[in-house]
Amino acid sequence: MPCHRTTQTHTNAPIVALVGNPNSGKTSIFNRLTGRHQRVANYPGVTVERVSGKVRSGDRVLEVVDVPGLYSLQATTEDEIVAVQAISGSIERAPDVLVCVMDADNLERNLFFFSQLADGPTPIVVALTMTDVAQRRGRTIDVDALAAELGVDVIPVVAHKGRGIRELLDAIEANLIHARPARRRHQEFLSRRIENLKDRLARSGVDVASAEVFEGLTDRFSELRRSVDEIPELRAAVHEAAPEGDPDIAARYDWAAEVADAVLLDKTPGKRWTTTDRMDYILTHRVFGLVAFLGIMFVMFQSIYSFAAPAMNAIDALFGWLGDLVSPLLASTPALQSLVVDGVITGVGSVMVFLPQILILFFFIAFLEGTGYLARASFLMDRLLGWCGLNGRAFVPLLSSFACAIPGIMAARVMPDAKSRLATILVAPLMSCSARLPVYILFIGAVIEPQFGPLWAGVALFGMHMVGAVVAIPIVFILNRSVFKGRRLPFVLELPPYQWPKWRDIGLTMYNRGKIFVNTAGRIIFVMTIVVWGLLYFPRDERAMDEYRFQYARLPAVEREAMTEETYVQSRHIRDSYMGRIGRAIEPAFAPAGFDWRLTTGILAAFPAREVVVPALGIIFALGGEVSEDNVDLRHALSKAIWPDGSLLITPWTAIGVMVFFALCCQCTSTLAVVRRETNSWKWPVFMFAYMTLLAYGFAVLVHQVGRVVG
Repeated sequence: MPCHRTTQTHTNAPIVALVGNPNSGKTSIFNRLTGRHQRVANYPGVTVERVSGKVRSGDRVLEVVDVPGLYSLQATTEDEIVAVQAISGSIERAPDVLVCVMDADNLERNLFFFSQLADGPTPIVVALTMTDVAQRRGRTIDVDALAAELGVDVIPVVAHKGRGIRELLDAIEANLIHARPARRRHQEFLSRRIENLKDRLARSGVDVASAEVFEGLTDRFSELRRSVDEIPELRAAVHEAAPEGDPDIAARYDWAAEVADAVLLDKTPGKRWTTTDRMDYILTHRVFGLVAFLGIMFVMFQSIYSFAAPAMNAIDALFGWLGDLVSPLLASTPALQSLVVDGVITGVGSVMVFLPQILILFFFIAFLEGTGYLARASFLMDRLLGWCGLNGRAFVPLLSSFACAIPGIMAARVMPDAKSRLATILVAPLMSCSARLPVYILFIGAVIEPQFGPLWAGVALFGMHMVGAVVAIPIVFILNRSVFKGRRLPFVLELPPYQWPKWRDIGLTMYNRGKIFVNTAGRIIFVMTIVVWGLLYFPRDERAMDEYRFQYARLPAVEREAMTEETYVQSRHIRDSYMGRIGRAIEPAFAPAGFDWRLTTGILAAFPAREVVVPALGIIFALGGEVSEDNVDLRHALSKAIWPDGSLLITPWTAIGVMVFFALCCQCTSTLAVVRRETNSWKWPVFMFAYMTLLAYGFAVLVHQVGRVVG
């Protein structure tokens, strides 16, 4: 059902909340109802995402909200708590209608959740999904009987084919006009259990009124509970009446089991070994499952790392071409020319260049989630990551961060609770992303390979990619013990049946995630790029520029042949710019790491985005900004650079220190912007920036000092 734009405001449109168990098909229904006209924001005051959209039904516009998945209204994680608050109306305006999405292939478990919703005042419409899957497993549901038992409208829906969507909207509209009260027959099962338990207690010498049985058993400090705990016969009776420790839960499951059995038309047992069972035998195996997982992750990683490169290069070339096109038009006003070309155009380009990686990542995540495999991958990795406090779901975001921390951080939404999600976000930038690769290649090519050969150059490159991953695990352990002070939650995850993913859902996921990045993080990235441009451009004194040109003219002929006048003037200007002055001012602080003002200024210039460090070093070392990491002249300039006392600036140990600094430091405004968006607070990006910078500085100093001792 297509969605139409409207001027109706968010506050007066009836709210329809889609609720249900995870993997029940809520998102497919939501996407079919709202299409591309969706709004993603955080719930007020929390970091849990609120996804809503508009759909026209008859003469009115409805606001549809996709509530996080729930198995029960007894919430434990942040997502679950917010979901319960959204249903009750304590976090924002209460829904006018609840659409309870039920999986026909797991009807009993879904009915338990429905029984809790039925106790509330909000009208309910049931959307019955997965009916085709249930039929393939020999389970046919009598929809009319189910509707009669529940007392509400039950609409079979196959969302990806559009079946039942019109009927679902009609049922919602009817309940907005005149609500059908849900039957609460599960309360009869509770009364029956209480009466049975009351009789058992009476036969054991404990006489208590029926009304007091439930309250007395659920209060662990009650007199009845103490009597039960002291008498073994009573404990057995209570356990029989309430195996879950709560007679209400047991009664709801009794009711759900009876209803599921009554509405199931074909009770022939399904096959012992289904397709899902056969695939799980391999894909969740201790050995074969891990091999398959590594293969799938390799394809995903290689795709993000390699397949995005042509698109990223094309975007980079497009904005470079645009800069070359605009630059001559503003040649008469150099300051405006630099602002537009080096600030605005470069700033927008630095936002858009990440888009291919984000889209490819979320294609794979949506595809794997749609097939049901992502749950298996999390199950396999939980045991490997659990000792430090990370959940098994953390592996995909961390692996994705090797390509780029931005999509990796955004992928941390698969984490089951707020603390594990935050821990994953805070260490994701430690994975060595592709933007660090030019730095590694530059310094390895300038120092390591010429002195030690290609074998050790390869070892150094591999080591730089691994150093962040090795450091991340103890960092998570420390964060969980000192900052979060939380316990590791049990890893409970439903393994849904395998199925072919819905391409519409994959496309909408990619579209919405890309839009979120451009609209939110992109604004911050753009502003920071302009700020850094200003620090590198100002102060701009034309008399000083004339002095630089005069100095260039007096250089020996050999030095003038090695660089153009423009390049020399640029390098001198950067030295005297605000950024250069800051670099020279903090040079003493970086001296223990073996960095002079040139390396320090290059590091400062790279904080908005690491991609600019190689061009910045090219300008600082008087070679121009159009150099790459494999530029022979830049490598030669780095290897021959000296301190004022004549000693080499970059020794092998200094090169390793620089690379380690880049491997561990959070030099990426884009990453900080995304962390701000994902955590809904500046506290965590500031904390991440601080701890990673201190970590990088400490390891760089350690490497240099060890090098001085070893020689």
